[in-house]
Amino acid sequence: MTTISAGTAVVDLNAAMAEAARDIDAALDDLLPRAEGDEARLFASMRYSVIGGGKRLRGFLVLEGARQFNVSRHAALRVACAIEMIHAYSLIHDDLPAMDDDDLRRGKPTNHRAFDEATAIIAGDALQAHAFHVLAQEATHPDPAVRIELVRMMARAAGPKGMCGGQMLDMMAEQASEPLDESAIGRLQLLKTGKLIEFSAEAGAVLGKAPSAQRHALAAYGRELGAAFQIADDLLDATASAEEVGKATAKDAGAGKATLVGLLGIERARLQAESLVAQARHHLDGFSERAEMLRALADFVIARRN
Repeated sequence: MTTISAGTAVVDLNAAMAEAARDIDAALDDLLPRAEGDEARLFASMRYSVIGGGKRLRGFLVLEGARQFNVSRHAALRVACAIEMIHAYSLIHDDLPAMDDDDLRRGKPTNHRAFDEATAIIAGDALQAHAFHVLAQEATHPDPAVRIELVRMMARAAGPKGMCGGQMLDMMAEQASEPLDESAIGRLQLLKTGKLIEFSAEAGAVLGKAPSAQRHALAAYGRELGAAFQIADDLLDATASAEEVGKATAKDAGAGKATLVGLLGIERARLQAESLVAQARHHLDGFSERAEMLRALADFVIARRN
């Protein structure tokens, strides 16, 4: 395995993520309806929250996972776009007054502020449906069994035993009489954030019809990465400025949200995130130097400032 120094890895990763973001945005531009016709306001709302923003972490995971198995970039980009649509829909709904009631996302007004609440709800619903439409099309993969598997996995990651279930647990935790313990917070965060990141890491192996051992290794990598990412996100909420992260900060504690940072404190939570990153990297031991970007990404999730 080729060893990459920390400085070089960061530079290479930044360049690779920037290229992936450009490619994903171009693919999203092709896959999303144009803002025209009678539904123009809906289409504009959908595009507003998906194109041109975010780290594209989930999409980047798909592209890098697919690269391990020589999957065509066109196919991987379609799956990356589907996941980014699901992620964007969740953010639109998260920001609504009935949920987190946020005014700023990715450095610009949230969808319901830029449009209105009803349009934002419909745009989120439409993005979720359109994501599955993209996965199910033959252009994503010629083998219908692969497409079905991708649809099944993404539905599970985003549904009641994944992201939506985690969101419900998060809401319930705010109203609970007793704070959640470490195990309960870990499960909440696994469902709310981790499941979709885990799917993103494994999706490239599904596209490449990889052996089960490699699929499981990438899924495990994504699971640890997702846990570390959520802790890092909570650390940013506690320590970063709104200008740095492009959204309101210091809201978790005030809202009574259940986070490991709130339970363990900043230093212990940071140590736990570092341990999770080490475990994530360990799951890549069976992969060649081609997986260096995935290894560098593990370090990036806890070093980032936005």
